[in-house]
Amino acid sequence: MRYWWVNQNQTYKTEVPGGFLWSPKVNKDGGRNHFYDTMARVEAGDIIFSFCDTEIKAVGIANGAAQSAEKPNFGSVGDQWANDGWLVEVDFTESRAAIPVRPKDFIGELLPFLPEKYSPLQANGNGNQGVYLAEISEDFAGQIFEKLGLKSSDFRDALEPVEDVEADKVQGALEGRTDIGPTQKQQLVLSRRGQGIFKANVRLNERACRVTGITDPRLLIASHIKPWSKSLDKEKLDGCNGLLLSPHVDRLFDKGLISFEDDGAIIVSPKLDRSVLSGWALDHISNVGPFKPEQCAYLNYHRAEIFKSLG
Repeated sequence: MRYWWVNQNQTYKTEVPGGFLWSPKVNKDGGRNHFYDTMARVEAGDIIFSFCDTEIKAVGIANGAAQSAEKPNFGSVGDQWANDGWLVEVDFTESRAAIPVRPKDFIGELLPFLPEKYSPLQANGNGNQGVYLAEISEDFAGQIFEKLGLKSSDFRDALEPVEDVEADKVQGALEGRTDIGPTQKQQLVLSRRGQGIFKANVRLNERACRVTGITDPRLLIASHIKPWSKSLDKEKLDGCNGLLLSPHVDRLFDKGLISFEDDGAIIVSPKLDRSVLSGWALDHISNVGPFKPEQCAYLNYHRAEIFKSLG
C-alpha cells in the first residue's frame, strides 16, 4: 500500500467529481517527467490526497493500476498537454473537516517527513511547482489523516475484481483491427463494461443515479445510452452517451423497459409489470431533470431503437 499526493489546482473540478487522475505520459517536448511516471506505479488500494488551492480537499482510494487513456475533456485547461496519457480510477471523498486543512499551517509537524527528493511541498509549506503525483511516506500521510480526523482504515474497502465472461471475446475481436492503436483498443474493451475513460467521461456529466439519487460511484453502473455494440468507436467513449444508474435501474434501462424524454420525464413500457416499480420504490418518480443536448441525441436513439423495439 502506497500513499500519494496529487496537485490538482487546474484539474480538481474535473478529476475529483469524475473519479480519476489523468496525466500525459511525457512532457510537451517528449521528455520524461517523474511526476507523470509515478502514475504507472499506483496500485489498487493506494491512498491519494488531493491538494488544491493550498488545502487538502479530498482523499481517495485507487481502484486499480494506471491505464493508457486519451485525454479527458478538460476544456482549455488541457490544451498544453499531449493526448496520450495515464488514467487511474479513484473513489474520492471530499474533505468534511470542520475547518480547512492547510499543510502550510502545520508545516513544522510535516518537515521531518518531507521527501528529500520529489517533495510535493517546500520547506515553507507552499506547494512545489511542477508536481503532479508525488509519493509520500506513511508517517507523512498519518499527519494529514490526523488533521482531517480520519484514518487509513476508513478507506480500506474491499476492491472486488470485475468478472466479465465476454471480455475475452471483445478483446479478441478488437485485437485484429489495424485501424486503431493499443491504447484505444484497451479503452474500448473497458468501456463495454462501464470502466476506464468512458466511466470517467460519464462522471463529468452525471454525479448520481438520475432515478434513485445514489451518489456513491461504487454502487453505480456507467451505462451506455446507445448500446456499446451499436456505437461507433467515438460514441463508445463519449461521456454524453452514458448515465450513472443504480443496478436495478440499469437493468430496466438496458432491457428497454424504461427510457427518458429529453426533459427528464420517465417513460415506462407497457410490458413492464408495475409491481416491479412499486417493489423497487420507483413508482413515485416521474421526472429526473432535463438532459444536455448532446445526451438527448443518444436518448432519441434509445427511445426509438431500444425502448420501442425491446420494451
